[in-house]
Amino acid sequence: MTRRILIDPVTRLEGHGRIDIRLDEAGNVSHAFFQVPDFKGFEQFSVGRAAEEMPTLTQKICGVCPTAHHIAGTKALDDLFTVTPPTAARLIRELMHTAFIFEDHLLHFFYLGGPDILVDGDPAKQNHNVFGAIAAMGDTLGRQVINIRKKVRAMNAMLGGSALYPVCGLAGGVSKPVDAKMRAEIIQTSTDALALARQLLAVFHDKVRKKPLYKEMIGNPAFNLSTYYMGLVDDNDRVNFYDGRLRVVTPDGRPWACFSADQYLDHLAERTDVYSYMKLVYLKKVGWNGYQDGPDSGLYRVGPLARLNAAKAMATPLAQQEYERFYDTIGHKPAHNTMLYHWARLIEVLYAAEQMVILSRRKALTDPHVRTLPTQVPTLGVGVCEAPRGTLIHHYQTNANAIVERCNLLVATQNNAAAICLSVEKAARALIKKGNVTDTCLQQVEMAYRAYDPCLACATH
Repeated sequence: MTRRILIDPVTRLEGHGRIDIRLDEAGNVSHAFFQVPDFKGFEQFSVGRAAEEMPTLTQKICGVCPTAHHIAGTKALDDLFTVTPPTAARLIRELMHTAFIFEDHLLHFFYLGGPDILVDGDPAKQNHNVFGAIAAMGDTLGRQVINIRKKVRAMNAMLGGSALYPVCGLAGGVSKPVDAKMRAEIIQTSTDALALARQLLAVFHDKVRKKPLYKEMIGNPAFNLSTYYMGLVDDNDRVNFYDGRLRVVTPDGRPWACFSADQYLDHLAERTDVYSYMKLVYLKKVGWNGYQDGPDSGLYRVGPLARLNAAKAMATPLAQQEYERFYDTIGHKPAHNTMLYHWARLIEVLYAAEQMVILSRRKALTDPHVRTLPTQVPTLGVGVCEAPRGTLIHHYQTNANAIVERCNLLVATQNNAAAICLSVEKAARALIKKGNVTDTCLQQVEMAYRAYDPCLACATH
């Protein structure tokens, strides 16, 4: 007799989802589905709106990564109106975006996916939540994390007009400059953020990496996927959150493609599946070959681990040291274990903090010239940035009056969607045998999706 197991709803992520596991007569997994039942029609109801509204409209897709949508949308406006923002405007945008990634990564590590690796024991008896995470990392550090996230959000409210939903992005620049007083506060907050990031990694190496649970997870083939990887890189192929080219590497680490955002349709293709509203993206030139990994599968991954795998290095010295330590420890590149997303995320926390310090000290940050007014008739524009969860692309096509006629959004979790589904099924097949299903077993199946830090509302846009 067959058996069905539902994990509904899945928890500690943004959006609504469930895991549907089917067991055969022997009690082993025959199929496992990661399903997203909600739907948002942002691409369609963006049609007919003024293009200038898009950075503030599209960010309402998401409650955890609106800043990334605001940045991608604003960059799409630059491209749409063929206008280059002044240096100060670019610095303000990049600083705000980098600070957002810093605090959002902390959100995931302490509140969402991190408790999976921070808290040992049976999930039915332990606090697999922020309280358990803080207890594991230490109350003092936990309070510092809460405090620095508050400061960084206040800084972004100062830069963008809102801590959650920025309103500063305009075609050709931003709405207001940074003055000397603001800059002094930004420098202090950035310096505090860097100190916290260094301390957090030290504690991670001392406590988390030594945990039997984490050692078991990163060595467990049930969490391995051998996929392609994609991320934004600068001219030296180093990780870049704000701008650059999209670099793709093969499952064995060889360069496969490198292209600008306006060429994404030549390389990436979207598809839907009957059991979920979550849209999937795959590498067009490899093709869609179903839910499987390996070089013959068009599946690829984005986000912290993928960015490290796709890049040749980090762009800041302390993050570069951690990057080298990461791959020296793993022993190979690319690193394929999904549980390594947590470690990679902390390396990016350090990188973001270093970048915040660098950007805040740039003399041009306080230049009052923060916008170049558009003069060109719009047609289409593409903007790209790295959201915390991975690569984000906004593509707008308009009429001569800048009214949107077509909108295409390719969001971070969409890139990871097929890999998330495969990760869940692979973990379920490995962990559930002969009908033996425990809370701990199901918790570990859930770990397979939470490490990606998915935003399901974004993926069903």
